[in-house]
Amino acid sequence: MNKKTVKDIDIRGKRVLMREDFNVPMADGKVTDDKRIRAALPTIKYILDQGAALVLMSHLGRPTSASDPAFSLRAASEVLSILLGIPVQMAPDCVGAEVEKMARALKPGEVLMLENTRFHAGEEKNDLELAKQMAALGDIYVNDAFGSAHRAHSSTEGVAHFLPAVSGFLMEQELEYLGRAVANPEHPYVAILGGAKISDKILVVETLLSKCDTLIIGGGMANTFLAAKGLNMQDSLVEEASLDTAKSVMTKHSDKLILPVDAVIADKFDANANTKIVDVDKIPAGWRMLDVGPKTISLYHTALSGAKLIVWNGPVGVFEMPKFAEGTFALARMLAESKAITVIGGGDSASAVKKAGVADKMTHVSTGGGASLEFLEGKELPGVAALMDR
Repeated sequence: MNKKTVKDIDIRGKRVLMREDFNVPMADGKVTDDKRIRAALPTIKYILDQGAALVLMSHLGRPTSASDPAFSLRAASEVLSILLGIPVQMAPDCVGAEVEKMARALKPGEVLMLENTRFHAGEEKNDLELAKQMAALGDIYVNDAFGSAHRAHSSTEGVAHFLPAVSGFLMEQELEYLGRAVANPEHPYVAILGGAKISDKILVVETLLSKCDTLIIGGGMANTFLAAKGLNMQDSLVEEASLDTAKSVMTKHSDKLILPVDAVIADKFDANANTKIVDVDKIPAGWRMLDVGPKTISLYHTALSGAKLIVWNGPVGVFEMPKFAEGTFALARMLAESKAITVIGGGDSASAVKKAGVADKMTHVSTGGGASLEFLEGKELPGVAALMDR
């Protein structure tokens, strides 16, 4: 990684303003999954151990008003306080005179959590005046929020115009492992792409095909490729507008692509639907493909054996419904047993390896769905570009 990290600068006695991704799931005012908060702990503890004071900021959800209590970061601050074993002060806002006073009063080793940055409309517009007010709360800016790095917002990109800006350890780790997939990948390199739509992932399809040895395509995306081959997918989700794109990709890269050969099909999109396993060219009228079948899983096993790098983004079936989860979970188990470096894009893929009980067997599980996808497309992420180069 060619960006400076918090270890590359002297922070002793300084106030560090750090952008986190504490956009955590909530229910009844409580955090229901603290994974993102735990992921931030190594950088937080390092900063406090170095004798710095720490001001934390994050967004949470999509609030529609300036101070909706359902989107307050107070619950996240309480979880962090328990995890750190020290008090975490809660600010009434993320900018303003009272917040500046609280930040200035912080002693080394103390932590202040700012309120939701999205309570200000200027945050998502990358309002530089708002960013300047945020920057007034610290001496150094650290971005450890990879999950928000693809957005040019006041707290992710704007602040870096006013303070020395470096990455935290989580950001560093994300860039290192995802960087292997796009910069100098090890071979054999197998990429797996699932999810619903080709249009959402065509750039990443093209980028990965220029780097990998094999590209496995599953999920709803596969339906469109199979339809482009001339198969009748019946009631399966097919993106008609992307048929020509799929044909073009197959013409150029047929030797690298693995598409499903059989499927678990259902007579309706429902967890209790009737199901059967058929070859993909034998789907009966009124039925739809919702998972890959055992022959396809066997193909995956062959493709993945001997791989040195595997990157996975997107499930290969509707894994939220138990009847259509086996393809995705079988894939997760294969990666868990593989000797390859295994990199899991965030979002549904991260949920899938967790649900399969093998998340801890992966080399790296990304904390950012949209950010990891854009990174794999080869795009420069604004929140990363804004950091100081080594």
